[in-house]
Amino acid sequence: MNKLNQLFSKKNKNILSVYFTAGFPKLDDTAEILSELLTNGVDMIEVGMPFSDPLADGAVIQRSSEQALQNGMSIAKLFDQLKNNSIKSSSAVLLMGYLNPVLQYGMEKFCKDASGLGISGVIIPDLPLHEYTLHYKELFEKYDLANIFLITPQTSESRIRLIDDCSSGFIYVVSSASTTGAKGQIEQSQEEYFERIRSMNLKNPLMIGFGISDSKTFTKACEYANGAIIGSAFVKALSGSNDLKASVNKFITEIRN
Repeated sequence: MNKLNQLFSKKNKNILSVYFTAGFPKLDDTAEILSELLTNGVDMIEVGMPFSDPLADGAVIQRSSEQALQNGMSIAKLFDQLKNNSIKSSSAVLLMGYLNPVLQYGMEKFCKDASGLGISGVIIPDLPLHEYTLHYKELFEKYDLANIFLITPQTSESRIRLIDDCSSGFIYVVSSASTTGAKGQIEQSQEEYFERIRSMNLKNPLMIGFGISDSKTFTKACEYANGAIIGSAFVKALSGSNDLKASVNKFITEIRN
């Protein structure tokens, strides 16, 4: 049982997941940001693998990806950074990115190297479910990596149940039909959508993401799921920071309060 499964077996409410882009703001900031998130006891951490065409991401994360690529970030560089910053805590660490760079790296090499570093799962939004089950599911299982699929308000019930059957780890509930980015509040229509998904009694835990930006939206999302994911707001907090340790600590403290 990897750390992701252990996490959900021990804690089923108010799970805090935080996303940041590897290699941003500076190339060598990855290890420090990861370390500070672990020190602050964040339950789950999503390390973004920057890509030149991040279709699911809003302006904040797009800019962070552009900067990270300009800084020289790549999957190989990220793995080298993680190698020197062993993931020894109980927190689950995931990689999030897009299919093209992973295929260029080599899917089995990617899975093997990620697993060897202590990575618990992977989120690849543009990896089709059919392609995953046909070509890659056995690889992910071989290296004990959870593959996380996203669902949206437009995803049909039949497809959601198919995703639930093929998934491990959790289901990423995208809060609205939009890209990532802070929205300020959760609308009634979103709450109705969350309730619809919750009432399906899926076998996998649920994590709500996209538009979760502060303590209020985090708490509201957690009413309908096992936890919530914060990305753009955290990346924005890191932008231009002169003291990463203080910035991380302040952000996490404010979310939890």
